[in-house]
Amino acid sequence: SAVTQWSPRPYQPLMYDFAMRVKRCALFVPMGFGKSSVLLWLIDTWLLAGMARKVLIVAPKRVALSTWPGEVKQWANFAHLRVSVVLGSPQDRATALAQDADIYCINYDNLVWLVEALGDAWFFDVVVADEGMRLKGFRLRQGTKRARALSKVIHSKVKRFVLLTGTPAANGLQDLWAILWFIDQGVRLGRTFSDFQDRWFGFQRNVQAATANKAFVKRVAFPFAQQEIHDKIADVCFTLKVSDWFDIAEPIVNHVYVDLPPKARKHYRDMEREMFTRLGEHEIEAFGAAAKTIKCAQIAGGAPYLEGSNTKWEVLHDEKLDALDSIIEEAAGVPVLVAYNFKSDLARLLSRFPQGRALDANPKTIEDWNAGKVPVLFAHPASAGHGLSLQHGGNILAFFALNWNLEEHMQIVERIGPVRQKQSGYDRPVFVHYILARDTVDEMMLDRLQNKREVQEVLLDALKRYHENERASSAPADQVPEAAPSP
Repeated sequence: SAVTQWSPRPYQPLMYDFAMRVKRCALFVPMGFGKSSVLLWLIDTWLLAGMARKVLIVAPKRVALSTWPGEVKQWANFAHLRVSVVLGSPQDRATALAQDADIYCINYDNLVWLVEALGDAWFFDVVVADEGMRLKGFRLRQGTKRARALSKVIHSKVKRFVLLTGTPAANGLQDLWAILWFIDQGVRLGRTFSDFQDRWFGFQRNVQAATANKAFVKRVAFPFAQQEIHDKIADVCFTLKVSDWFDIAEPIVNHVYVDLPPKARKHYRDMEREMFTRLGEHEIEAFGAAAKTIKCAQIAGGAPYLEGSNTKWEVLHDEKLDALDSIIEEAAGVPVLVAYNFKSDLARLLSRFPQGRALDANPKTIEDWNAGKVPVLFAHPASAGHGLSLQHGGNILAFFALNWNLEEHMQIVERIGPVRQKQSGYDRPVFVHYILARDTVDEMMLDRLQNKREVQEVLLDALKRYHENERASSAPADQVPEAAPSP
């Protein structure tokens, strides 16, 4: 049960007040500002005041499945909110949709099904689009199916709409038209995408290097376009300047939690308790505490190595890959540096994100990264240490996996860190995202890295917490402590 009382940070009431005042709006706020907690605060207010009946949160699958329900459970203030996750098979989704809940979470890919399933019986009067740039492909006569499905109900049946994103125009101003259409149906930026383009974008003739004898035309913004567009949308779009609220001399840290699926959790517990688990015909065994933490870290990451091999592994889950996908999507074209630990991590990362590239000994790789030609760069902290300058390529670092080495950890952060950003003339914050499997060795390693505690001390604390939880779960019902009451 949730026992922690949530208290808003100084900048969060600004978001709250704006969304209370503007019924259809966008919050252009980077990751790490607590947008989810603010939205729960808003939803709770709307429900209590009778300003809303049912709320639909549309998000990427992992976020819909665990992040939003987890956020509700985390805080005592919102623990009373009933959440139904509309995922799985069509029957599972129908069952979840039939539940009496306050908040319903669904992924973007199921929007077509949802709109068709409810038809005229649509009952959501509030819609929240988390990572809302996934709607940028909308057009009146074409575009993505999921955005077109939502467009059928967003203005006729929905009273309040909030779109969340940290990077609304990372690929250019043209991305703004679609998300503004969901807010005002084209009032500010034009009824159609063509109207929008004709008003603020001209044509530029270029010569393509691959076909030197052929010219092609592309749209480019007029010099006045950016200011005019900003002025047009300012009343319905809210943003926060990071440097106004954070000391950008330090990285802005964000913890992205994933939950192990039941099968992976069982293998993790077996390894944690017995230093042994079996994957089909293969055995995985750890000899000693150090080996156990390595095996547990591999399971938490999704692909433990098989016994006696350092080249073969078994994939147990893709939760961390899905989380990284959300981070890259949220970055909306801004390059992301990704730290990994095991060779199996790198192989899976390259397979999932073919647009990425691994950091190697070829100087051209770093040159391309710093020139903005590499959207995702995968680097092991041991090979991204002293001497490398990666700050020109970006300001976002995601840890897919951690290890115990504090020096390596500090060095890879510093490759794009605030000092190097300043030295290179960039007045921009550095974002560091830690992708952590909840209740695993991931949390122990981060604790060690952030607090510089001894490994043995962290392990002993973890074992102590584990046994306390075991005793609590096995105690008779009348001996289990009651949850703290809601405020």
